[in-house]
Amino acid sequence: MKIGITCYPTYGGSGVVATELGIELANRGHDIHFISYAQPFRLSGREERIHFHEVPVSNYPLFEFPPYSLALATRMSEVAEYYDLDLLHVHYAIPHSVSAMLARQMLARSGRRLPFVTTLHGTDITLVGADRAYLPITRYAIDESDGVTAISDYLRRKTVETFSTTRPIHVITNFVNCDVYLRDPEASATVRAQYAEPEEAVLVHLSNFRPVKRIQDAIGIFAGVAKEMPARLLMVGDGPERSSAEWLAKSLKISDRVHFLGKHDQVNHLLPAADLMLMPSELESFGLAALEAMACEVPTIGTNVGGVPELIQNGVTGLLFPVGDVDAMAQAAVGLLRDRDRLKEMARAGRQEAQRTYCATRVIPKYEEFYESILRSSGN
Repeated sequence: MKIGITCYPTYGGSGVVATELGIELANRGHDIHFISYAQPFRLSGREERIHFHEVPVSNYPLFEFPPYSLALATRMSEVAEYYDLDLLHVHYAIPHSVSAMLARQMLARSGRRLPFVTTLHGTDITLVGADRAYLPITRYAIDESDGVTAISDYLRRKTVETFSTTRPIHVITNFVNCDVYLRDPEASATVRAQYAEPEEAVLVHLSNFRPVKRIQDAIGIFAGVAKEMPARLLMVGDGPERSSAEWLAKSLKISDRVHFLGKHDQVNHLLPAADLMLMPSELESFGLAALEAMACEVPTIGTNVGGVPELIQNGVTGLLFPVGDVDAMAQAAVGLLRDRDRLKEMARAGRQEAQRTYCATRVIPKYEEFYESILRSSGN
């Protein structure tokens, strides 16, 4: 198949999933065309069967805000016509599904049918789409999509509840390449030695540092751990909450043990060096960072919200707590780090669950089957 993919190219779950999906599909012989304002950060630009098409956005004085969604629709239709795409797959509803709908309408005037699939990732539904300013257009774009997927059953239910959509929503979970995300003892020991002494525990947090991620809670949890044992915290990512987290680490006198590493496009090298993942989010529709950690045999201390309980079995592959219960999460982390047998058992269980349910080899065929069903129903 020839598939156009549009996503936000920045550091975040929806962009990561879309990029990894494109890479996996290309590895399976499909031609993938990314259409966005910038190359997705996890693409090297050297992948076979993957092409990138930049969306130019003009900055006329008349426009207070550049009309990106219109430029995107135009570029989608151009790429689809020139490269004879079979379908578009857009990630994150706003504005991508609206642009895809416009591109489909533009091509229909010349007799060309271009179906599009919308994948819902979380805040496009729970935050942006639920805003009254965007709710009607989001509902319309979802209903007009040729196919809709959601990354968790929680998000599927939330979408139906919020938008009363008539379009069936299929749950296809996030995934991880289990051959890339894994613990190599020798390699992980080398990375670990860059940040910690042999006797120190290593904790990690991975996100785009938005308020919903509650990264100050991650700092607070680590402060509780650091009082009880030698430990280091790796903060992987960047975003608007970074400066406040740095200030908190300094005020708690733990800044020498908290490493802000910025954005990394190869977190698979960092995660196996850790003992625990911290994910104290206000809301997660799935919890991709936790899945990547699970595949690397790193259990998660997280919050019992959204789609997280669908991914993490509390007490078996991780530990879940109410949002904001920093003290309980810190105590649980200390207990797990001191009970190395239980930590290893939980790490093995997480890896097994990732392999059994969430490996790319199990999930990508579901997308292929979904695409084929959309093409059949569209008469393509």
